[in-house]
Amino acid sequence: MHMADALLSPAVGGTMWAASAAALGLAVTKIAGGKTENGIAGIDEKKIPLMGIMGAFVFAGQMINFTIPGTGSSGHIGGGILLAALLGPWPALITIASVLLIQCLFFADGGLLAWGCNVFNMGICSALLAYPLIFKPLVKKNLNAKTITLASILSVVIGLQIGAFFVVLETLFSGITELPFGVFVLLMQPIHLAIGLGEGIVSAAVLCFVYRMGPEIIDSAVTEQAVPSAVSTKKVLVTFTILTVVVAGLLSLFASSYPDGLEWSMEGTAGTAELEREGPVYETANKIVEKTAFMPDYGFKESESAAGTSVAGITGSLITVILAGGIALLVRRLRKKPAAA
Repeated sequence: MHMADALLSPAVGGTMWAASAAALGLAVTKIAGGKTENGIAGIDEKKIPLMGIMGAFVFAGQMINFTIPGTGSSGHIGGGILLAALLGPWPALITIASVLLIQCLFFADGGLLAWGCNVFNMGICSALLAYPLIFKPLVKKNLNAKTITLASILSVVIGLQIGAFFVVLETLFSGITELPFGVFVLLMQPIHLAIGLGEGIVSAAVLCFVYRMGPEIIDSAVTEQAVPSAVSTKKVLVTFTILTVVVAGLLSLFASSYPDGLEWSMEGTAGTAELEREGPVYETANKIVEKTAFMPDYGFKESESAAGTSVAGITGSLITVILAGGIALLVRRLRKKPAAA
């Protein structure tokens, strides 16, 4: 559901940039604001490496589009609920925003003008809306595999439905006449319902797997408590490092070639998945991405070798570990300075 710049007017793109930047600023404040009455401010030291590793896992997972049977469309995980369930909503938002920025700047996936919309639609709608309103209340009462599965599917489906509807609203307010509201929304919502079911099942499977290794990790996000000092997260970190390499380097080669839900809806509405817009804002954003994207479309610039996909997956995952983990370490230092003073 990565939006391209051509789907937005500069005014709407700029407004959503401001909204997402404000939410990210609040996330940093929440995490760096010192101790709360529960003992932490959104993340503890054991979750810092998890931000990097799970961010990399989501980056790799988003490379694998799965086919939606009978539609000619495909979908991929967004990862917002998965990250929120393991890290808490505010660290999850920072992590998904990092993933989307890396995808945009280094792999030309999603427009630079559209980055604020993508953070809002894929991050805020899931981590800050669906997770606290749906996942958390369901799991908080009775944390087990059954409630995790139910909460995962419901929250992913609803979060994705909200995000898909915002995509339609953003194109409407941008005056994109090729995508009239009525037809576009009637295609976007059902296809993302199917995608949401697929992602919900994947998220449930991953979270149940983590639950078996260390239920305290999920419980700590739900209760806003630190992971107990006696609980080790090493097994989770090692496991998902290996899984990330396998997914990014191998499974990404078998991704569905069908258009994703947004592209499929655009083709059904406008007859094409590639719209064009002219103007200085679009040209500037495009020039920036052209200079920074060293592996556009997750491949080598001058080669269609399948190895390019594997290299892009592993490289992007590594960059995600560095960026998301680096942000977490920086925030940790900001939090410790007032305490030292």
